[in-house]
Amino acid sequence: MDEILSLGFDALELGYHTTEALAEGIRRRTVSGAITVDSVHAYCPVPLSAPHGYPELYLLASTDDDERAMATILLKRALAFASSMGARAMVLHAGRFRLKSWFKSYTTGTVIEALEDAGGDRTNPVFQKIMQKVLAVRTREVGKAFDAFCLSLDTLLPAFEKASVKLCLENLPSVETFPDAREMAMLKERFPTPALGYWHDMGHGQVRDFLGLENNLASAQSLLNITGGIHIHDAKPIQEDHLLPGKGTIDWSAFSFYGSADLFRVFEPSPDTGPVALSAALRDLRKLWANY
Repeated sequence: MDEILSLGFDALELGYHTTEALAEGIRRRTVSGAITVDSVHAYCPVPLSAPHGYPELYLLASTDDDERAMATILLKRALAFASSMGARAMVLHAGRFRLKSWFKSYTTGTVIEALEDAGGDRTNPVFQKIMQKVLAVRTREVGKAFDAFCLSLDTLLPAFEKASVKLCLENLPSVETFPDAREMAMLKERFPTPALGYWHDMGHGQVRDFLGLENNLASAQSLLNITGGIHIHDAKPIQEDHLLPGKGTIDWSAFSFYGSADLFRVFEPSPDTGPVALSAALRDLRKLWANY
């Protein structure tokens, strides 16, 4: 934590690899006022029954009642932990489901393979045809995840409201995941409480852009008013993400509205990122985004 402070950061997001033992040490530093915890990433701390941290141990949008029940139990535990640390937001991977037609199953790998065959040209007719099939199957299947997730939110959101913690749904870099930008807007319309929000992961959004699923900038802008925070990292085609800003293809100046927005800004670099490079990236982005 001393190293984090020395690099120029003033707050933390506790990730899903945070153990109970680590949490106690962090808690002592937050009590002293040395640093604050703004957000936690579910499931945090690592559940005692899990061999290691993982954000999709159980999915709240699962159509399996038992899995949703376990997700609810662990999220309530994570909420109690977040409140004890003074966090005001929790990041969640909401759902993942199979894309299966009568004769074939589709995955993000299907899209990647088709895009590579098309030489990276998303306007290629063959790629477009495959993409239309994938999205048609997704449209047919996603309603089940949407309905299951709404049942879960009916149970959970009152607890988040009481704790004054925002449950933020993260965009994920694959076609099998839920929700996408349109579905996020629909969820917010159904649950207008301030306890539900969106979390825009910049690198994930760029991967979705590479795949032709969504426009990264357009999604960020359209959901800005319900965004609780962002994960900051860059990406290269097709799925190389968690790079420092400037090491990928994102036009960071186009996202300068994040500098003055009322949300949490969290760097999420790959584990092998050096401290000098990370500190420099933070300084550069603060200059670029002016008010950050």
